[in-house]
Amino acid sequence: MTNNALQSKPWYREPWPWFLISLPATAVIAGLTTVWIAATSADGLVVGDYYKAGLAINQTLARDDAARALALTATLKNEGSALTLALGGRMKTYPTQLTLTLAHPTRQGMDQTLMLDHVGGGHYRAPLPALPAGKWHTQLADTASTWRLSGVLYTPFSQPVVLTTDTESTVQLQGD
Repeated sequence: MTNNALQSKPWYREPWPWFLISLPATAVIAGLTTVWIAATSADGLVVGDYYKAGLAINQTLARDDAARALALTATLKNEGSALTLALGGRMKTYPTQLTLTLAHPTRQGMDQTLMLDHVGGGHYRAPLPALPAGKWHTQLADTASTWRLSGVLYTPFSQPVVLTTDTESTVQLQGD
């Protein structure tokens, strides 16, 4: 036996200490990454005063009932860079403006509110902003907030979208 075979390498030349060090180091890096993500992204889904938000549900339901009583329907169409809307139902007079809210399901900062101007005969028009592809919750109301229609819109949309008082029947029509 030679003396060289019995000599061991320094600890930093062995693979096992590095493997054992890598396990807690990975946990520390993952923890710091989680802290960074939590600090830089806002959670827009939490309601501060949930009690008042709960009480507001009754007012929202009354607006839905008002739209149901008027038998309102709205058809949204994408016409180039403009959004057109045809409002139907038992309305005596049409409002001069409507508010269309496009709410992203997970990113509150991407929400859009459009003011649609009456162009005659129950037809409305507004410039259409660029919307990322995906699902959007829509809410159509008059400026006095006496009624509302709601539904779901998928972008990019090239087919008409119909909003009715029954959320189950809100569909995006399929073209031929």
